[in-house]
Amino acid sequence: MRLGDGTAESHERVQRALDALWRFTPELFEPDEIDQRMNRAGIGPALPELAARWSARVERDLSEATLTRPVTGPYPWHGKRGVHTEHLGHLLGEMQHLQRTYPGARW
Repeated sequence: MRLGDGTAESHERVQRALDALWRFTPELFEPDEIDQRMNRAGIGPALPELAARWSARVERDLSEATLTRPVTGPYPWHGKRGVHTEHLGHLLGEMQHLQRTYPGARW
């Protein structure tokens, strides 16, 4: 595990990134209506059931990488509802620029 078990600087950078992004992890396991329909149809998993297995695996990997798991706090998730911050607009603008500059390009 090289994630956080490298230099002191790399360890600090990875830990800072983990701390900054961890607040978004609960949304991974919060099913919306589409997730629930996919599960009932046998196409997708029951997201809450995956949470415990994911959590155990992440805990093991973070420990091996000498990283500290951030505390999970309340966070109002909205991405699955189509509510996004202004940052998404900038990302979409960049992606649209590439598509318009190189029409038909395949990545």
